[in-house]
Amino acid sequence: MPGFYRKFLDGTPYYLARHYWWAYLWRTGVWFFDHQPIINAILFGQYERLMHTTLDQFSAQPAGRVLQLTCVYGQFTPRLLDKLPVGLDIADVADVQLALARRKATELNQAPPLHAARMNAECLGYKSDTFDTIVLFFLLHEMPPEARANTLSEAMRVLKPGGRMLITEYGATPHQHMLYRFPPSRWLLGWLEPFLPGFWQENLDDAMQRAAQGHGKAIHRSGSEENIFSGFYRVVTYQINRA
Repeated sequence: MPGFYRKFLDGTPYYLARHYWWAYLWRTGVWFFDHQPIINAILFGQYERLMHTTLDQFSAQPAGRVLQLTCVYGQFTPRLLDKLPVGLDIADVADVQLALARRKATELNQAPPLHAARMNAECLGYKSDTFDTIVLFFLLHEMPPEARANTLSEAMRVLKPGGRMLITEYGATPHQHMLYRFPPSRWLLGWLEPFLPGFWQENLDDAMQRAAQGHGKAIHRSGSEENIFSGFYRVVTYQINRA
């Protein structure tokens, strides 16, 4: 369907419409992918473990005001919302994704408030130093390098000193993992996720430090990195302080 993605360019970043319209912007695709067996298959059976490992970080210390960038398929958002008595802020550039998140929130009994806003993660409309915790759950690998850098910079801007950023993502280049060593699976991953090969090569600590320095802040790892599926995925927490 050449050019079909242009139907989804209304306020949507070009890279998102061009490469991911079928997964995140097309209503039929949204319906299809928001089924637990599908999500779990995409993540090679690791969705539950990734979700619970991320949510466990909220038991370690008070979360304060939390921002989730961006919407997530499956039960992650309602499970997170259920842990936050003051509610959850969520920002996404796609109305269809925000509508899905709102619907899940309304299905919770006595749910805390969900504050859903349509925003581009590269240009957030929040004031600086607003949030205590920011969560990025499988977002960065779906962005080209400039968009990743802009998103991390904006996240650092709106994160309070003393706050933290939780990132659940693919690990660094998994040279020894069977899915990477087997050329057909490596090719398929790169075809479905065209920005993943570049993300594999990027040093996340360095990218975070550059983003922090741009706003007079500094980062350090809070605890050890949680490696999942033999390091194919990771959950990492960064503490944010004044430089």
